Parts: sequence; C-alpha cells; structure tokens
Amino acid sequence: MSDFAQTDQNRVRRRPTRGHYDQETIYGIVDAALICHVGFAHEGVPYVIPTLHARRGDEILLHGSSASRLMNHAAAGHPLCITVTHVDGLVLARAVFNHSVNYRSAVLFGRGRLLADEVEKMAALRDFTERLLPGRWDDVRLPTPTEMKATSIVAVAIDSASAKMRSGPPGDDEEDYSRPTWAGVLPLSVQYGPFQPDPRLAGNIPVPDYLRNLTAGDSP
Repeated sequence: MSDFAQTDQNRVRRRPTRGHYDQETIYGIVDAALICHVGFAHEGVPYVIPTLHARRGDEILLHGSSASRLMNHAAAGHPLCITVTHVDGLVLARAVFNHSVNYRSAVLFGRGRLLADEVEKMAALRDFTERLLPGRWDDVRLPTPTEMKATSIVAVAIDSASAKMRSGPPGDDEEDYSRPTWAGVLPLSVQYGPFQPDPRLAGNIPVPDYLRNLTAGDSP
C-alpha cells in the first residue's frame, strides 16, 4: 500500500506527529468501524450524517434510500468528507488540562458515483452484508426488484485521506508527577452481547455457526 500525498486538505496540523498518511493505517481504521459520518454541504447548509459503510479497494461504499439527500448529493459527484473514530481509552492525568483520550481516527475526501448497473449494485449490497456479518448473505432472502429500486448505492473514490492517533499514558507537567492523584488509562472497547432471539422466530432455529464464530472474537 502507498501513502496519500500531504496537502492543505488532509494535513494534520495540531500534533502533527500523530498524523499518518499511509493507506494501511487509514484503511485499517476504516475497516474496523461499523459507522462512519459523512459531511457535505447542500444548498449552503452543512450536514453530517452517520451511516453504515464498506470499503472496496480505494472506494467507500455508502447506501441509503433513493430519496435520501445524502445519496442524491453523493450520486451527483459533489465533494464529501467521511470520518471514522474509535475511542480506545480515557487518559486520566494529574491535572485537568492534561486529560485526554486514546483514539484512532481517519478523515477521507472524495466524490461519489452512483452504481446503476444491477449486477454491480447487488455485489455492493453483498459487500455491505458480508462486511458486517460474514456468512449472512447466503442465509437470508435477497432483495426484490422493488427493494433494489428503493435503494441507492454510491461508491466514493478516496482522493485524499489522513489518520490521527493517540496511545499511551498521560503526559503531565513534571512538577505534577509527585501529586497523590491516581493517573493512567481506563481502556474502552466495543463487545458483542448475548444473542436475543426474535420473539417471532419460526420454530427452534439455532444460532448459526457463522454468528457464533463472529462473536467468539468478542468485538465487531
């Protein structure tokens, strides 16, 4: 994988040593997230919309209602800003000013194109499903023509991107290290909970192995 060129658009200005421009780091942050936020300006008004996403090579796939403002804006090829953030821990310092969080974040810039071809569109829906729940696509009913018509999918080519991360213990002022105050990191993580069967589940259907295998990893 290569690096994204540093430009005025994607350059990390505050704490630049925390900035990363290599695709491996950026794509790893994107792929580990269930939700992204898409920023855009429509008729002079800014919007930031949370949505599911999937990455296919150097493109981010977004899907939504065919009537969605975001999808129509993206399909028209207007610029978008996509962000992803993971909070890995609360950083507790000895001074209020030095408290922080450990995090991994990515900011991506690009323009979308509408997937009009039905075969490509169906393949993208499979990418969404398998990205969230590997094995699910072959276990469920596929979309009907009516459902396909009601859904838009946009592929956003990643033109520019950067990542920013923090890890490790707090950084206090030297004179504060002797204070009788507990300091350190309180880790945070996202975990799967126990399965909750649908009350209308038909018959005694067991949880499929692909879901059990997924939750065995204990995090999305």
